[in-house]
Amino acid sequence: MTPILSVRDIKVHFPVTGGLLMRQVGSVRAVDGVSFDIAPGETLGLVGESGCGKSTLGKAIVRLNDVNNGSIHFDGRDITRLGRGAMRPVRGDLQMIFQDPVESLNARHSVREILEEPLIIHGHGSANERRKRVDELLERVGLQSAAADRYPFEFSGGQRQRIGIARAIALKPKLIVCDEPVSALDVSVQSQVLNLLLELQKDLGLSYLFIAHNLAVVKHISDRVAVMYLGKIVEMADADSIYQRPKHAYTKALLSAIPEPDPSLEKERILLEGDVPSPIDPPKGSAFGHRIKHPRYEETVGADLSLREIESGHWVAADPCCLEAEDWAKVSGALSLKAGAS
Repeated sequence: MTPILSVRDIKVHFPVTGGLLMRQVGSVRAVDGVSFDIAPGETLGLVGESGCGKSTLGKAIVRLNDVNNGSIHFDGRDITRLGRGAMRPVRGDLQMIFQDPVESLNARHSVREILEEPLIIHGHGSANERRKRVDELLERVGLQSAAADRYPFEFSGGQRQRIGIARAIALKPKLIVCDEPVSALDVSVQSQVLNLLLELQKDLGLSYLFIAHNLAVVKHISDRVAVMYLGKIVEMADADSIYQRPKHAYTKALLSAIPEPDPSLEKERILLEGDVPSPIDPPKGSAFGHRIKHPRYEETVGADLSLREIESGHWVAADPCCLEAEDWAKVSGALSLKAGAS
């Protein structure tokens, strides 16, 4: 099946300036070589700690951030460096739901104006047709059509996020980047919004890149999961494999932090030592190995730590600091075979 989205070796670096002349003295390597595909109708969950580059990657995919290197192919078209004019027809098929429903909705516009704006920009229908479409959108996300004449501040956080979702589906997109769409909501509302996203996906045939830091939330909605650490993906597999057979030490630590609903069950919590390295001056070798002061860190300096397929459909960074001995033997064996073939 041809992917709806294909990302290859994406890098997004932001300049750091200093001195009297404010010259560039370094770069923040927010995203540092990320590759993945999303199939039509699939949800890829992207997880990691705050500051690992998840949201920056999502904004780069919808071209809100410029890309320094790599390529983004959407629906068979290279959109990596399209200008604003060339991107406009693409945006109807490629939308985004933002994390904060308060900041992402214009407080001076009514809900009708917010939802009608993309329809006007893309020249969809007459005024009467657009009015009907706005009413349909509100009802589709669980709000009454009478809400169209109210303003965002008159709604709860969950209702505002429903308005944001209605705006995202207004142009009938093929792919939506969901940037932590439930993290700012009460726990009681999160499941309602997640179920709405699942319903819309089933009815409209949507694909999602679902960005979150909560693995429990990602498990509920994702077909596959990619784990990101310091600008790189360190593990990627179908959701069941990630939750039942995690390979990377960082993934295991994230999973151990998921609360256990049954208090009678004991769960070992993996407490991470050290601090997350700076993306301005990242380690020369394994970033996670450097953080936990792993004895094999020096072996990883200058080594190829890119993803390797350890099991069918299960990819993990080839990093001796982060894998059990048995898993490292599989990965290093695959590396040796590859080197011999070349």
